[in-house]
Amino acid sequence: MPRVWEVPVHDSTRVRDVRVAAREAADHARLPESRVAAAELVATELATNLLKHAGGGRILLDLVGPAVPAYADERAPLLQILAVDHGPGMADTGAAMRDGYSTTASLGAGLGTCLRTADDFGLHSVPGRGTIVMARIGARTGHKPAGSLPVRAGGVNIPLAGGEFSGDAWACVRASERVTVLLADGLGHGPQAARASTAAVEALRQAPHLPPPELLRRLHGALRDTRGAAVAVAQLDLGARKLSFAGVGNVGVRLRRGDSWQGLVSHPGIIGSHFPAHLPRHQEAWTDDCLLVLHSDGLPSRWSPGPAVDAHSSLDPAVTAASIVRDASSSARPVRDDTAVVVLSPCTSDRNP
Repeated sequence: MPRVWEVPVHDSTRVRDVRVAAREAADHARLPESRVAAAELVATELATNLLKHAGGGRILLDLVGPAVPAYADERAPLLQILAVDHGPGMADTGAAMRDGYSTTASLGAGLGTCLRTADDFGLHSVPGRGTIVMARIGARTGHKPAGSLPVRAGGVNIPLAGGEFSGDAWACVRASERVTVLLADGLGHGPQAARASTAAVEALRQAPHLPPPELLRRLHGALRDTRGAAVAVAQLDLGARKLSFAGVGNVGVRLRRGDSWQGLVSHPGIIGSHFPAHLPRHQEAWTDDCLLVLHSDGLPSRWSPGPAVDAHSSLDPAVTAASIVRDASSSARPVRDDTAVVVLSPCTSDRNP
């Protein structure tokens, strides 16, 4: 089930909590001891940076697939570590990555160390808005999936009120020339909601070749003994450069092409309980300037794209997803459910460090 570790970092005592959570999460991913130590190092550096430079923030640890979608039968989870803050931000992220650079009279080796240690690394910062840093740690240093694709996927999953399990789950898998993204929101929250969303992900892995409407019908049967879930499925045919979509329930989906956005509408119902009598498939052309965002209802339906969305072509999609959640949050709007955001974006050569 989607186990997520969320650690608020507002004083020095929480740095140890982050290190302990990193070890526990790395053990769940069955990483070898050398990479467990790497995860502890990266998580500790990021937590320390939150205190030094942002006055605090939070660390999110989650087990995810690679940014470049792998085949559905490949099971090698990575530990994703995200540091999110609403601090002063960085005026020069390039300088911040260089060893020896510091604004607090420290050694200035933290972010450079994280970059060299992690399998994937991403950073986005806007002065006055805050910083997001992402690192993924796998079983082998520098391991990359075989082959390359013109798209990548990433996401963030945050349980309600710091819960142990999130009722949301997502996956992005490849079957030949088809890349399929799924986001499931189990009804309610907690372990039973997590069980429903996990069943949806497992059913996707059993039939990643099916078009979205047929896949949702298959999921409907797989989730009958759970409390059910809202599920959205988007499938990209790389050869035809066509995006197909179908959804049941309250999962939000937006497609950006150039500077314009359009919503892709799901049908009322509950996968595992109430399936629509008619479920058409929506199709759109996929171009190099497209960006697809799927999110559960923990995110406000009227969220506004922030600066990271404008820079999505050079950012890891998990960083873009985390920025959407961060920029949509407000102390005036209490969160009432788990929150997951998944991003599918083009893969360009001028990637963020």
